[in-house]
Amino acid sequence: MPIDFNQQIIDEFRANGGRVGGPFEGARLLLLTTTGARSGARRTTPVGYLPDGDRMLIIGSAGGSPRHPAWYHNLVADPVVTVETGAFTFQARAAVLSGAERDAMFARAVEADPGWGEYQAKTTRVIPVVALTPIDDGPGEEGPGGPVSLGEMLRKVHDSFRTELVIIRKEIAASGPTLGAQLRVNCLTVCQSLSIHHGHEDNGMFPALDRSNPELAPALARLREEHEVIARLLDDLKAVLAADAPEPAVLAGEVERLTTELLAHLDYEEEQLIPALDAFTF
Repeated sequence: MPIDFNQQIIDEFRANGGRVGGPFEGARLLLLTTTGARSGARRTTPVGYLPDGDRMLIIGSAGGSPRHPAWYHNLVADPVVTVETGAFTFQARAAVLSGAERDAMFARAVEADPGWGEYQAKTTRVIPVVALTPIDDGPGEEGPGGPVSLGEMLRKVHDSFRTELVIIRKEIAASGPTLGAQLRVNCLTVCQSLSIHHGHEDNGMFPALDRSNPELAPALARLREEHEVIARLLDDLKAVLAADAPEPAVLAGEVERLTTELLAHLDYEEEQLIPALDAFTF
């Protein structure tokens, strides 16, 4: 991929909270920064990824070319990388998967998008699958644009959930009569992420606002109640996903229920809390 094209994607990604147009519009995309194996220079590359619970999977397809991409050689030499998601920038440890695990993850990727299989068919090399696991629990450093307000940070996190739900709903609509393994993982990953996010709010942000902004008590009480409603919807969704052969139509219904409730919740939370968060100091 030409460097100037990469830079356009990087600039657009950073300017729009992880959203880009063109060939990557509506795709899961991250910015991967590695350390050059020979030069020692920091190199940033846009890379598509697959959710996988606590980690993200990236695939070194290089469009089916005979050589691994440069970022792959870099992370083999130095597995500590920087990942930008649009909402967060953090350090991660890269692990090249091998054997049965690599084959299972690649098969899952091909089931979700046959294009990966087409790339493998074009080359004799085994296309690598790399798992990125965050080194710490939360943003490890400021993004390239510098620090943002607490309110803006909350909006970025919310927008990441909005974007992921749009993608999942499209994936469900495009699925066949059976639910693919990667789509199941995508749904479970967003369930996990939402539960963690709401836990952080319930145990950290909301108590801090209780102390600093007592006038927000009614809004915070409503938000806590909505967290309980969303938790029940997540349990319902996970119950569908736990079935041996979930029906896509049933799954779609549960995702729509969650989406309707969650989007209204996010909008209300931003309306009520962002002004206070932007004025908040620890």
